[in-house]
Amino acid sequence: MLGNIKIGMIGLGYVGLPLAVEFGQKYPTVGFDINQHRISELQAGNDHTLEVSSAELAQATHLTYSSQLQDLAECNFYIVTVPTPINEHKQPDLTPLQKASETLGKVIKAGDIVIYESTVYPGATEEVCVPILEKVSGLTFNRDFFVGYSPERINPGDKQHRVTNILKVTSGSTPEIAEKVDQLYKSIIVAGTHKASSIKVAEAAKVIENTQRDVNIALINELALIFNKLGIDTEEILLAAGTKWNFLPFRPGLVGGHCIGVDPYYLTHKAQAIGYNPEVILSGRRINDSMGAYVVSQLIKLMLKKRIQVQDAKVLLLGLTFKENCPDIRNTRVVDIVAELKTYGVNVDVYDPWVNGDEAFHEYGIRPIPQPGKDKYDAIVLAVAHEEFKEMPIAEIRALGKPQSIIYDLKYLFPAELTDARL
Repeated sequence: MLGNIKIGMIGLGYVGLPLAVEFGQKYPTVGFDINQHRISELQAGNDHTLEVSSAELAQATHLTYSSQLQDLAECNFYIVTVPTPINEHKQPDLTPLQKASETLGKVIKAGDIVIYESTVYPGATEEVCVPILEKVSGLTFNRDFFVGYSPERINPGDKQHRVTNILKVTSGSTPEIAEKVDQLYKSIIVAGTHKASSIKVAEAAKVIENTQRDVNIALINELALIFNKLGIDTEEILLAAGTKWNFLPFRPGLVGGHCIGVDPYYLTHKAQAIGYNPEVILSGRRINDSMGAYVVSQLIKLMLKKRIQVQDAKVLLLGLTFKENCPDIRNTRVVDIVAELKTYGVNVDVYDPWVNGDEAFHEYGIRPIPQPGKDKYDAIVLAVAHEEFKEMPIAEIRALGKPQSIIYDLKYLFPAELTDARL
């Protein structure tokens, strides 16, 4: 049904590369990225995101890499996996998606199909991307070219849930194209596919997956604020409640990353555009966005109780990535803790063995230290649950601090009695 297939993968980040590698084992595939350094790295058989091993890259024998637009000209399926971030006003930033659409408008031809994977609000593909494709290409939508949408479900750092064993939602701009898109993904996705009735349904399904998680974490964060005021341990309460079969196992904490901390703003943006103010979603966002400042307020109170001078104190943050055991620093909320501590005149060191120092400095102006010194810190914050930190004995972590120092455990890495405070 699909005929001769040649795939162009637009964007080779955490989403695009694993997908390109899978397709590249079966079909001629061009991995396209505007970052020439990224292209060179992949051509050399290395992936700094650690999502794909060198052995897996080598298995994709039909995959080539390029930053040159002309190398996409022979493709007939294009898959767009560029990021969809938010700006400083927490509004959707569709710039990467618009630029990718402009790029594709220069190369698509009659009969081609463009599939978007980037997370957007319902309607964005057809309202924002399609007009750009039409304008630049001079072709007519659903006559000369067609569009599909299949939302990404990549979980960075997760070695169990990989692209091929996560069920894939698919959709297309006509029933026939929806079937073609579905068949294309079904040819590599072992877990199978779910064909949505429309592109808007598929877009909405993706954006609510992470909105649901965001709201649930916000509830647990709010409960943690309450329980802290009551002087009872949140983890103990959650473990007790978790003995009921249908209690959901969420934990409090910082909510960052490219999905959970971003996607709800896409949905609320669209809701407000059509005249509805989404109260629960935005309330959850406010709670989750405030957690960095809350952690610092609790830490400062502990320091004052121990008579530790706050001004010019030294605090060590263990972890910078948005989640454990991966190098991904996109939208990490650990930076909120860093920024808030600096307002108190605190000197902050950040240590994270997973992070590229140049990338961290470029994104956030933070230069992680190569190794923390002993007997040096007034407070230590366990911010990310990397295996390296889990395996450190508490005595070793305690030794990094001065005799009267504080250990604040955000991730419940240690029993409550071994630390000074937990979220």
